[in-house]
Amino acid sequence: MSDSELAMDMEELSSAEEFLEYFEIPFEPSIVQVNRLHILQRFHDYLEKLPRIEDEAEQRETFRYWLAKAYTDFVESDALTEKVFKVFHMHEPPKVQIPLNSLDPKAVSGAPQV
Repeated sequence: MSDSELAMDMEELSSAEEFLEYFEIPFEPSIVQVNRLHILQRFHDYLEKLPRIEDEAEQRETFRYWLAKAYTDFVESDALTEKVFKVFHMHEPPKVQIPLNSLDPKAVSGAPQV
């Protein structure tokens, strides 16, 4: 099975700007500059949920729609709110408190010996 023209074209694209230009989606450079990785990841996440589309014209139009949606997500919101990447979903590490009087003064370097 040979790759479609769309698949080959997409393999050549490397930046969010290139994807948006390829699919002829108007965009504000300042929004893309700040959110380029988030936009591409959101686009990937949207495509991952789609069933396989055999018709290339339908596939192209579907990809265009979901890329425009991914871009619009960051026009209307921001990366912190959208939480595209796992790091935004991580909880803060728990705070550990150790009472000073429980420390062995010999184990703490630089501590005065009593």
